[in-house]
Amino acid sequence: MEDIRRGGRAAGDRTWRGSAHLAVGCALGFGVLTLLVDWDAGTLTPARALLWAALSAAILTMLLPARVTAGPGWLAVRGPLRRRTVRTDSLVYVGQYGDVAAHLVLRDTHGSRLELDPGVLHANPLLWHELDTGVRRSVERGTLRRGADVLARLGHEIDDTNARAVLDASGLT
Repeated sequence: MEDIRRGGRAAGDRTWRGSAHLAVGCALGFGVLTLLVDWDAGTLTPARALLWAALSAAILTMLLPARVTAGPGWLAVRGPLRRRTVRTDSLVYVGQYGDVAAHLVLRDTHGSRLELDPGVLHANPLLWHELDTGVRRSVERGTLRRGADVLARLGHEIDDTNARAVLDASGLT
């Protein structure tokens, strides 16, 4: 991942900060409310306060969205516990699973694998551009043997969404 280490240009998820703030707010709200209810009932002890704090931290961990970044030839997803990176210019497989809570699975020639929500790509055209550019290189090199159709379909969806947004903003619809 030489591009990451050299600090090459990177595109990030521009909706992540708002989602992270919402996750922190929900976890804090849960923690404060449980502490207040326990205190009002007269049953708050240091052990129970620690329990409520631990549960709040667990809620934050579950709600905190993964941070997606991309640059020339790479895509990274960093969750609360680990970071996964794939080389988009040497992908071997792309799959999409699920309907309601769909997610993309990407695998590269180095054995790396990551999963991400396609909604992140819909909301971030720069991320989509970096992924699409890498996928085109994978197709040119002949490494991507399964999944090009999944990304083509996703690309059409993203292009349609962006075109509608431009038309709506210009008042042409």
